[in-house]
Amino acid sequence: MTGTEPATHEIDTTRPHPARVYDWFLGGKDNYPVDEQLGRQITAIDQGALRAARANRAFMHRATRTLAEERGIRQFLDIGTGIPTEPNLHQIAQSVAPDARVVYVDNDPIVLAHAGALLRGTPEGVTEYVQADARDPHAILEQATRILDFDRPLALSLIALLHFIADEDGARDLVATLVDALAPGSCLVLSTMTADFEPENVRRGIDAYAAGGVTLVARSHAEVGTFFGGLRLLEPGVVSVAQWRPEDAPDGDGPISLYGGVGLK
Repeated sequence: MTGTEPATHEIDTTRPHPARVYDWFLGGKDNYPVDEQLGRQITAIDQGALRAARANRAFMHRATRTLAEERGIRQFLDIGTGIPTEPNLHQIAQSVAPDARVVYVDNDPIVLAHAGALLRGTPEGVTEYVQADARDPHAILEQATRILDFDRPLALSLIALLHFIADEDGARDLVATLVDALAPGSCLVLSTMTADFEPENVRRGIDAYAAGGVTLVARSHAEVGTFFGGLRLLEPGVVSVAQWRPEDAPDGDGPISLYGGVGLK
């Protein structure tokens, strides 16, 4: 997870960090007072922020399980992993296919500190952690190809990542470069923030993050759709993450300001 300057090996507890704020939203313990402060600011602006974090996580679970069960995907590349929160992506994938191979990518030192939790997979499968900047697709591919077979289908997961990368900072080039490297039959799983449903709340949230030194970008439905250029969207297309093949009753009322979708190459 990015949104701040590229990570060093030191954990800065004086500024909020997106991964730690998200951890706080999910009820985790791997955050600091400065992260909780920003999290509380956001929830004061938008009481649906906690629901959005849970809905985003649930979308990742459903998409991963769908690709493993229905499309037979056995390789997963998750970029901008964030702090581990069970069940993690590899646990979902390997519950369906114990031999699934999963590579997590992040460059946040606090994520690295918890990498051990990401490496406990099934004996039959492979679970690895790669330290690389999410904004450097060539470095990611160089390391991931040592573990994953890019001549076979894989699932590329960019969950709640792209709203921390502006277009001028290479968001579209990042996606295009990564997707171009994928074999036919691969899938792109993506979720990102939008202001389509609650523009004022999202604007105030963006301002609160900016005050903490974190860049956030909200994109329209049409803008999110362009990330899937050249791919065939699986039903139901690009929708609010809570509406992508829901399995349970809605978690509260009101919109979720995150779009999600899965595209097939």
